[in-house]
Amino acid sequence: MTDWTSDANEALRLSLVRSTADKKSLAEGESYESFHPSFTYPIFGEDEKLYGYNDLDIDLRFASGSLVQYLNVKYSEKLGSSSTVDDVVGTLSGFIPPGYYTDEQQFLAFVEEDAATFKPSGQLIHSYTRPVPSSANDKGKGAADVHNLDSESEDAVVFEVYHTTWNTPDFKKYHRRMQLFILLYIEGGSYINEDEDPWEFVLLFEKRKRRGTTNVATYHFVGYSSLYPFYFFPEKTRLRLSQFVILPPYQHHGHGSDLYEAIYHYILSQPNIAELTVEDPAEAFEDLRDRNDLKMLLSHERFMEEGFGGTAVSYGGGRVGGIGRAGKSGRGGKETTSVAGKMGPPSDKAWLEKWRRDLKIAGRQFQRLTEMLILLRLDPSDARAMRAYRIQVKERLYRFNFEILAQMEQHERLEKLEETFQSVKDDYQRILAMIR
Repeated sequence: MTDWTSDANEALRLSLVRSTADKKSLAEGESYESFHPSFTYPIFGEDEKLYGYNDLDIDLRFASGSLVQYLNVKYSEKLGSSSTVDDVVGTLSGFIPPGYYTDEQQFLAFVEEDAATFKPSGQLIHSYTRPVPSSANDKGKGAADVHNLDSESEDAVVFEVYHTTWNTPDFKKYHRRMQLFILLYIEGGSYINEDEDPWEFVLLFEKRKRRGTTNVATYHFVGYSSLYPFYFFPEKTRLRLSQFVILPPYQHHGHGSDLYEAIYHYILSQPNIAELTVEDPAEAFEDLRDRNDLKMLLSHERFMEEGFGGTAVSYGGGRVGGIGRAGKSGRGGKETTSVAGKMGPPSDKAWLEKWRRDLKIAGRQFQRLTEMLILLRLDPSDARAMRAYRIQVKERLYRFNFEILAQMEQHERLEKLEETFQSVKDDYQRILAMIR
């Protein structure tokens, strides 16, 4: 039986197919084809196994712009029809829209046409420039070169972010093609209901000029996020980030952070949106969110100066808000980094709430971020400041976990709070290390 069982994650091979001319513009070693999903259990079952084939290869390709699909299933041997052989095509075709290509040459001909005609729909809300992969790996190109790169340069690739809704022309058809990536790359992900009108989407595309041309550029899908608005008193909405996916060929180049940043700045620009929340974030996305939110706060000069009572200083290779006037620890006259502004500890709650609303960050997330920033500047030898910090964090933890803690005896509650505080502090240190 083992010989006839295939790992569905390995058998399913995905490709973002570009036209012949676009492939010639790729750098050496740059590829967007033959990558695998992280999960297939929503499609093929919990064990992610397929039975009845030897050397099973499920070739699912997408035109890199429009995401029109091609499906072909190959194998060296297949058990007879009387056996319990999994119907690979029948099962998978239930999760992708009808009309996909099964003839390879017809599909490749469509890709050539698609490259010339496909353009993203919706409203362009953000763009940024990155060097082509070969240039990014060249010695001597630092972060400043990356961020100051001229979009017209031959070494540049432009990435564009578009906002869409169900009402955007032809978007529902496009969404039916791209939603498969939610099942394949988000654990517990599921399709959303097209009849739920309020959904909004933010899509990321690569816009690549063909080598040797000045005015021919083609678009290639990178990833997307779906958002759902909720009523927020009195007449605003709270936007919930529900799904967020960057495809594997792009995952190691910072595009997740760029897409998240584009979403956040879009929300800041919308007066009717009160704040951004995140629905059940995966650990990797939670880290991405924390890193980007922290960097945003660190670069916000007014917030940092009010919060820490001083001028800006250099930290982690960049200019960030200062720690304010140095205090005395009482231990041999050593200067401390204990904060002196509104951030405390203890923090000025009214001041924090004003900034939280202005920055449109959800309550618990903003509290976590400010706790990290305080920890970043505390001197561990300053016992008074450390105690104030510990009390502030434990107060939040107690409120957040009240139903569980209230059922414990006092000594058990104190022990659990201390254990949780130490765990939270260790995780804060881990996150802070990522931005240094």
